[in-house]
Amino acid sequence: MRNKAENLKHILDQKLLPLFYHDDIEVCKNTTEALYKGGARCLEFTNRGPQALLNFTLLVQWRNENYPDLQMAVGTVKNKQQAEDFIAAGADVLISPFYDKGVSEAAKASNMLWVPGCMTVTEIHVAEEDDCMLIKLFPGNVLTTGFVEAIKPLFPAVSFVVTGGVDTSKENITGWLKSGAVG
Repeated sequence: MRNKAENLKHILDQKLLPLFYHDDIEVCKNTTEALYKGGARCLEFTNRGPQALLNFTLLVQWRNENYPDLQMAVGTVKNKQQAEDFIAAGADVLISPFYDKGVSEAAKASNMLWVPGCMTVTEIHVAEEDDCMLIKLFPGNVLTTGFVEAIKPLFPAVSFVVTGGVDTSKENITGWLKSGAVG
């Protein structure tokens, strides 16, 4: 497991954070391998299905044997218990769809990078006060690039990654990056 600063740098350098979930561990391994061979060194496995914790645990073990330099984030972490479970399973980074004090506490106890999802200036302020240096703006299709341009001057020490409403077209990704998002 990397340290918080190294995890943050890894995500910022990559600029794209591919995410996925599947119930079938073989599909998970194949997807991870394809992303790795495509150049991804950090990916997010989302906690959105009945096999999420088991498959993440198996995927981390498989990663350790095959791609030890791959950073494994887990997304859709919604409470302290989930955070603790995924930390025990070997997560490098926790990502949430919203700010949750329990997830923050679990991440801090493990000196782990936690990326909360925020949609309002107040939520971003609360996350920044809690020492979150990378914040997920969610959902991007509602917030738009104009939102990023407007808030970036208010939070110069915070980096923003956008999810939801981001497609893989060059124009869309370039638009988000030009607005001030880091990924």
